[in-house]
Amino acid sequence: MFRKELTTEIDINAPAERVYSALADLASYPGWNPMIIKAEGELRPGARLKVRYEPPGSRGHTYRPKLLVVEPGRELRWLGWPRFPGVFDSEHYWSMEGRPDGVTRLRHGAAVYGLAAPFFGKGFLGDSREPFEMMNLALKKRAESAGG
Repeated sequence: MFRKELTTEIDINAPAERVYSALADLASYPGWNPMIIKAEGELRPGARLKVRYEPPGSRGHTYRPKLLVVEPGRELRWLGWPRFPGVFDSEHYWSMEGRPDGVTRLRHGAAVYGLAAPFFGKGFLGDSREPFEMMNLALKKRAESAGG
């Protein structure tokens, strides 16, 4: 299976549970998130969210991803929608690795896979690095200022 992936990382001076809590507070996204300006739904595996992806300078789009992994303090992962199983699928994820010093390493990325990934993956992921990094910085600021 063909697969292309974009991964970003940032260290956040807050425990993984606090980072996850800031990420999981979907209702607050309009106030701080420069990439996903709105998200609604229940955070549980199998549930569908309603997400508005609209980084600065883009027209954006709304989609309904299906949650694959919901592990507080560890990982949030969804499967993009619409999808074409085996032809083109996309996942978006945030994983948190807490360290004994109270710092959390956040890995934030997306993967596209399937037979069409070599053709559409580069364009799908190509313009995403900057918005992902903008969201990482905003999440860092939010988590570090919460309960500081």
